[in-house]
Amino acid sequence: MSPGARILSTERNNMSSLLLIAPAVEPLSLAEAKAFLRVEHDDDNDVILSLISASRIHIEAQTRRALISQSWRIALDAWPADGRLPVRPAPLREVTAARVFDAADNAQSIDLQAFVFAAGNSALAFAPWTLAQPGRFAAGIEIDVVCGYGDAAADVPEPLRQAIRLLIAHWYENRGLAAVGTVTVLPTTVATLIAPYRLLSL
Repeated sequence: MSPGARILSTERNNMSSLLLIAPAVEPLSLAEAKAFLRVEHDDDNDVILSLISASRIHIEAQTRRALISQSWRIALDAWPADGRLPVRPAPLREVTAARVFDAADNAQSIDLQAFVFAAGNSALAFAPWTLAQPGRFAAGIEIDVVCGYGDAAADVPEPLRQAIRLLIAHWYENRGLAAVGTVTVLPTTVATLIAPYRLLSL
């Protein structure tokens, strides 16, 4: 696992989501962040860049959404009996691979045509009785997906971009008081902006 890898765990079917490829860009550029902070010098560029990334990751964790396109691997022990698999983080954009492991850890690829892509609900639907069953006790199924609103910052809903601006400002102004990313309570304005985008735990 790479140092920057993140895992989102759920209680349903011991399912977890592992970050494979991080987004290529951030929802906010350095120039945009500096303009919002009214910082005209370059002395804090590295700090602000770190705040942009940390704010995006924090908002993603709070909402269970991927803002910019990124690749994730979903691992689960067994196919859900109801033939429905909510994908987190949302929104689901593409399924790139799927495989089942037998008891000897040999992988068998699954035809992606077996999945019905419900983009609006960020979920996959399928007929579980038609798919190969895993022989491995844990994480016997892996599904690789691409999640996110798009490849560019402009694809991210503006309320979420504004939440990132405000969180950057909050951390920048209070950077001497606490370690970046350790806040447990979001500023009220940030919490209000992201509230409509929060997804419940599975």
